Amino acid sequence: MISKAFEDYLSRLGVTRPGAPSVEALFALQRAHLERVPYENIDIQLGRPPGIEPELSVRRFASGQGGYCFHLNGGFAALLEALGYDVTRHVAGVHEDPGGRGANGNHLALTVRVGGEGWFVDAGLGDGPHEPLPLRPGTYRQGPFTYRMEPSDTEPGGWTLFNEGGPFPVMEMAGRPATMADFAAEHLRLSTAPDSPFLGTFAALRRDAKGLDVLRGRVLTRIDAAGRAERTLDTPEEWYGALADVFGRNLDTLDTTDRAALWERVTRAHEAWLAARAQAPTG
Repeated sequence: MISKAFEDYLSRLGVTRPGAPSVEALFALQRAHLERVPYENIDIQLGRPPGIEPELSVRRFASGQGGYCFHLNGGFAALLEALGYDVTRHVAGVHEDPGGRGANGNHLALTVRVGGEGWFVDAGLGDGPHEPLPLRPGTYRQGPFTYRMEPSDTEPGGWTLFNEGGPFPVMEMAGRPATMADFAAEHLRLSTAPDSPFLGTFAALRRDAKGLDVLRGRVLTRIDAAGRAERTLDTPEEWYGALADVFGRNLDTLDTTDRAALWERVTRAHEAWLAARAQAPTG
């Protein structure tokens, strides 16, 4: 028997409890997670970052909230283990520079062994693969995105994921197993440091089979086979409506004061971004 928290988590995913671990069920679980549990930093923006204990993340997901990689992959790993999967956590790093390398600790990655093969499983990259990727060299097309897996040149026993066209084109993970304690210091930095991008910019992402929805600041973007479509959300009603309808974020935890503070913060950042863009050199 699995606990009620995990039953509620599966209900959030829209998945009935699967039987014995299988590749097919693993794929279905990752797809459902990416489509129904958004990558988002609402509570960090409000100055109350949630802890990364998997039990807490499981309860948050069951109640309709999301999180970032330490929450998303931490909770997902706990669910998979409760369902009988062989899961390994890895210290990893995402890099904006295409030449960046190394597992710098700003990402938690997962591998799962099932069906006699190892799989890269990730519900916490935002724009990452919609389905698990085999742990072997190869290039994989999923929707409008192309991913490439290669053994890491810098992390012994680790792997490198190349995400063509993504904002973080490189993810490197170490080969050695990790525990959630290995991410505590970096979580504290990312969720509280003044120069952390999670404090500077609001972001929500949701991946599906055909593409990606992104809300960054007040700009809502859809990326799919048709290209990239953007629109600015001009009112709090539009903005919160997108969070609920596009990203599936339950907003019951936000009272009137929270909503006003979050909208003001997002609007200030949006106006600063517009001003910086207007002053940027062209040509």
